[in-house]
Amino acid sequence: MALAANSIISQNRTLNSLSFPLPKPKLATIHHHPKEPKLNLQFQVQPNNQSHLRTSPTSCVAVQSSDPTSSAATNSWSEFAKNVSGEWDGFGADFTTEGNPIELPENAVPEAYREWEVKVFDWQTQCPTLAQPEDNQVMFYKSIKLLPTVGCEADAATHYSIDVRNIGGVHNKVSAFAYQSTGCYVAFWPTGDYDAFEVEHCLINPQDKESRVRIIQVFHVQEQRIILDKFRVFCEQWYGPFRNGDQLGGCGIRDSGFAATDALKASEVIGVWQGPSAIASFTSSCEDFLRELLGDSVRKSIRDESNLILLPRQLWCSIKESEDGETMCEAGWLFDQGHAISSKCIFSSDAKLKEISLAQETAVSEGV
Repeated sequence: MALAANSIISQNRTLNSLSFPLPKPKLATIHHHPKEPKLNLQFQVQPNNQSHLRTSPTSCVAVQSSDPTSSAATNSWSEFAKNVSGEWDGFGADFTTEGNPIELPENAVPEAYREWEVKVFDWQTQCPTLAQPEDNQVMFYKSIKLLPTVGCEADAATHYSIDVRNIGGVHNKVSAFAYQSTGCYVAFWPTGDYDAFEVEHCLINPQDKESRVRIIQVFHVQEQRIILDKFRVFCEQWYGPFRNGDQLGGCGIRDSGFAATDALKASEVIGVWQGPSAIASFTSSCEDFLRELLGDSVRKSIRDESNLILLPRQLWCSIKESEDGETMCEAGWLFDQGHAISSKCIFSSDAKLKEISLAQETAVSEGV
């Protein structure tokens, strides 16, 4: 049974105000909009934000097919667009390959925190996302990091960085993109360096369609071996319809920083797991970069502690090489005891993307 598609998320949202005592970084102010703005669906970015696409290590050419594959695919994309679009606010952090959080750069941390010797690991983040629900299958989002501030002054939020990502259209930046109608997706991003790339896993909580995580694995290729450099994690919640980042979750955000909290316990994820899996294949004969994750065949996974990178918020990553030289990179979320959602990419021995899969899994008791 495939993951159930979410219905249109209600646009009426009441935000519960939370207070955060010092010395935690100050969160941004909420801005309410009585009316939704008219949206420009051109998805254009300035030339200095564009990057040159490359097809290596994925073998699929990054040119979108002009013809819709089928009415069913169009309907799936429309449902995906409804579920992925909106204002996704939360927190983000960088981690080493061992799963240790990385402190924010010194120039981003207020002097008061440095004087108090307070370590800051989390960014407050926004991710306004908009996908066109029509046949042309175009999507963009902005990943915004906000500077931490001291106190609770109004209008104190300042952008530290804005990373614009485009999927489809003339400004496309992605080399491979696999999506599911639930709002989950996996994206393959070239970084500009020929031998470097990122894999972004966006996982929606099957029990709460307004909660998601994005795990971005940063790799480089060395002598056809895929090497993990670091990764970024974003824990986000839906705060309303798309407003291009004008509406901040701020002091009413339903979450808090997570980077320094306890990591997932290995005992909770090692062992045998199985569940329905949806798959998208990327081969030398593929005509476009964008594929729907299809199917519900049961997949069995065996995880051992040696290949796991354990993270806070019940998250994990796994990087594994097979005997035939293939590389598997996985990201997962234990959203409930004994229940997980995971995505996996398989690369060939010459570091070309072969397959992306998404599975909702249940722990299997020994002897089953």
